[in-house]
Amino acid sequence: MHPSLTIQLRFFASVREQLGCSEETVVLPAEVATVGQVRQWLIARGGVWAETLAHGRNLRMACEQTMCEESEPVADGQEVAFFPPVTGG
Repeated sequence: MHPSLTIQLRFFASVREQLGCSEETVVLPAEVATVGQVRQWLIARGGVWAETLAHGRNLRMACEQTMCEESEPVADGQEVAFFPPVTGG
């Protein structure tokens, strides 16, 4: 457990279009400590969040603009991004 962390979420391409937002600043609950847990926490919002970020969906994740796995820890002030596997120009 950690004290609450504030992170910047960013969404790109089709993920951004489906969610209707490109970024959001959130305060994470104490039990959310990895990129995968951030994803699960967002899925728990339900509706379009659950559909867009569902674990069956092939999504890429990045922490501080570096591709990462779900086990990547998050720290206060960091940026976590979600996007489809191929982002076209």
